[in-house]
Amino acid sequence: METFLEQLPIVVGSLNVGFLQTLKLFVVTLLGSLPLGLIIALGSMTKFKPIQILTKSVVWVIRGTPLMIQLLIIYYMPGLAFNNHFWGSGEDGRFLAAAVAFIFNYACYLSEIYRGGLQGIPVGQDEAGVVLGMTKSQIFFKVKLLQMIKRIVPPVSNEIITLVKDTALARMIALQEIIWAGEAFLKGSHGIAGAIWPLFFAALYYLVFTGVLTVLLGKLEKKLDFFKI
Repeated sequence: METFLEQLPIVVGSLNVGFLQTLKLFVVTLLGSLPLGLIIALGSMTKFKPIQILTKSVVWVIRGTPLMIQLLIIYYMPGLAFNNHFWGSGEDGRFLAAAVAFIFNYACYLSEIYRGGLQGIPVGQDEAGVVLGMTKSQIFFKVKLLQMIKRIVPPVSNEIITLVKDTALARMIALQEIIWAGEAFLKGSHGIAGAIWPLFFAALYYLVFTGVLTVLLGKLEKKLDFFKI
C-alpha cells in the first residue's frame, strides 16, 4: 500500500486539474453575470410594463429555485424533452451547460443588487442632470453608475465569495471540478480508494482562494472611498 507521502503528489496533481476547472467556471461566470445583471436590472426598472413584468417574473423564478435543479434542467432537458443533446458530449459540453446556468443564476441575483443601488440614489440627481442639459444616458453613466458601484461593492463581494463555493454544484452534471477530483479518491482513483483526506486538501484550496479574493475586494472597496454617499 502506498504511503501518504507517495500518494500526496498524485492527489495534489489531480486537485490542481480540478481547481483549474473551478477557476475557469468562476471567471466565466463573473465575466458573463456582471454585465448581464445590469441589463436585467434595467429591464426590471423600465416603465415598459411587458418587459418589466417578464424580467421580474424570470428573476423571481431563478431566485426561488435551487441552482442545483437549474443545472440539471439546463443540461438534461434538451436531450430528454427534444431528443437533442444540445450541449454536446464530453467535458466541454458539461462546462458550457454549467457556465450558462451559473451566469444566468448569478445575473438574476446581481440584478437585484444593482436595482437597489440605483434606486438608492436620490432622485434629485436626475433632476439636476436635466437642468444641466445632460441626456438620460449621460446622467446614468457619468452620475449614477459610479455611485451605484460604490454602494454595491460589499453585497457583490459576498456574491463573489459565494460563487467560489457554489462552483462545487457543477459536479451534479459530472463536471470534473475540484470537489469531484477530491471525492474520486473515496471511490477509487489513480490506485487510491477509501481516502477522505484529499477532500480536506480541496477545502484548503477553497479557503486560500476565498482569502485572496477577500483581500482584493477589500482593497477595491477602500479605493472607492472617495465616493462619500
